[in-house]
Amino acid sequence: MTRLSRKQLNRLDSRVAVPGYDRQSVTAGIVHFGVGGFHRAHQAMYLDQLMNDGKALDWGIIGVGVMPGDRRMQEVLAAQDHLYTLVVKHADGHYDARVIGSLVDYLFAPDDPDAVIERMADPAIRIVSLTVTEGGYNFHPVTGEFNVSNLDVQQDLANPERPRTTFGLVTEALRRRRERGIPPFTVMSCDNIQGNGEVAHRMFTAYARRRDAELAEWIEANVTFPNSMVDRITPVTTGEDIAELQSRFGIEDRWPVVCEPFTQWVLEDRFVDGRPPVEDAGVQVVGDVEPYELMKLRLLNASHQALCYFGYLSGYRYAHEVCQDPLFVEFLLAYMENEGSPTLADVPGVDLDEYRHTLIERFANPEIKDTLARLCAESSDRIPKWLLPVIREQLDSGGEIHRAAAVVASWARYAEGTDEDGQPIDVVDPLKDRLMAIAAESRTHPTAFVENRELFGDLGDQPRFRDAFLAALYSLRSSGARATVDALVKGVL
Repeated sequence: MTRLSRKQLNRLDSRVAVPGYDRQSVTAGIVHFGVGGFHRAHQAMYLDQLMNDGKALDWGIIGVGVMPGDRRMQEVLAAQDHLYTLVVKHADGHYDARVIGSLVDYLFAPDDPDAVIERMADPAIRIVSLTVTEGGYNFHPVTGEFNVSNLDVQQDLANPERPRTTFGLVTEALRRRRERGIPPFTVMSCDNIQGNGEVAHRMFTAYARRRDAELAEWIEANVTFPNSMVDRITPVTTGEDIAELQSRFGIEDRWPVVCEPFTQWVLEDRFVDGRPPVEDAGVQVVGDVEPYELMKLRLLNASHQALCYFGYLSGYRYAHEVCQDPLFVEFLLAYMENEGSPTLADVPGVDLDEYRHTLIERFANPEIKDTLARLCAESSDRIPKWLLPVIREQLDSGGEIHRAAAVVASWARYAEGTDEDGQPIDVVDPLKDRLMAIAAESRTHPTAFVENRELFGDLGDQPRFRDAFLAALYSLRSSGARATVDALVKGVL
């Protein structure tokens, strides 16, 4: 067994790809907030690929953690010289293992926020990137407005030079760069939000405006926030993944990353102070990301929601189990073709029918073992961004909505907190208590769930949506999840 570290790279199994470049020659050009599995399977992987080709050696990544749980990531990466193993799991059972070396440092912001700020104030840093999840942008799910009442935001506004939040840290770094005559950096969102760069722009400038109106104007005029679309299924690393890496490849890695073979990154070419040549690593650099991001959000992400609650209530626990069931496959394809796809504009270079079937193949990969519990989590952040826009556009155009409305009903049923065998469901959501209370109320007041205007706005007032939701919810309670999916497939619900 070989413990992963810089000195042990030459002792690893020959099947394991290792950095082909001198990591000591890599200098930092990017500070990244949110070094989770997805970032390490995606952006960091693309940079490592460029470095292996002798490029982008001045674009090393400094990771930053702001949440209490990020301390463990700091400890693990420091013990491994900021190296980790990326394991690509193919559907036929074949694994590819590769050590990624593009991360050069990791800072835990609560320990020393000034150290984080000063790294971002360094002229060498030209991009600050983000994978902070949908909820990390601190905006209202219906209005889209910045949540100034957030207690950590309030603390940062009161103590702007010792901030806790990503907003406070990044804004203070920009202030120092401006004060020192250093050009600003680009803020690059890599999260699953429609118009993620535009959302980041609005949220960061809203925070800055509360702090200093003149600084906010400077940010508006000088900082760019490119949009991007990112895609790679990256389930949470489990103890089984760690043990499997040891048994297959003899590597002791305390926090490897596992992912599917597919990867995609579409990036708007709008950077204020340069960027790495990511197109040389397969990134699609385009003028307009929106067609690609809507495709992904309304087909892939919304389909994850379409399968997870129905699947869990039907007794499945993994995405691949659901997508190896022909009934669910027929339901998902029908949602994508008849409800999701009609809301999309032309997507240059993409055959949508092929894309839809590729999604099913990806979801059905048994090696990924993506849990339905993970897909069911944080629904109050996901459903309003991924599925409700489909329903609204289809209502406006007179298109089909009954499948998407049924997905909302399946969420409401899941939020009741017990499955069809009476076993408890661990509902994971920032609004858990409120959602579960409303779901329970809907037993006697069936429309209570969609009358929650914080999440649904006026959607619950729309008769066609409300009727479809109620029909599906009644079927879920009277006949069960699988029978409801069967009725949707047969067109009798």
